[in-house]
Amino acid sequence: MYFTGIIIAFLTFLTIGIWHPIVIKTEYYWGTRPWIVYLLVGIASIGAALFISNIYVSSVLGIFGASALWGIGELFSQKKRVEKGWFPMNPKRKDEYQKV
Repeated sequence: MYFTGIIIAFLTFLTIGIWHPIVIKTEYYWGTRPWIVYLLVGIASIGAALFISNIYVSSVLGIFGASALWGIGELFSQKKRVEKGWFPMNPKRKDEYQKV
């Protein structure tokens, strides 16, 4: 039996699970400004995945990079969720929400 697919699926699930709170905390403390960091991390991770021969490491880097890129959209969606009251607003950044 081959477990490669199941292991990669588990790693995908784990990576997405890790990125979810990262996006929430990023928006809470810094707003949407760090989106460029997500972009650079995503591109670098996907680029590195192209040059790694180990299937597991390459897969994790590719998944991590794709999750970082997906996180850009989630960062802006998280801001909207905060504005709707679904998530707590950082009181120190109240002015940023009022600009919209």
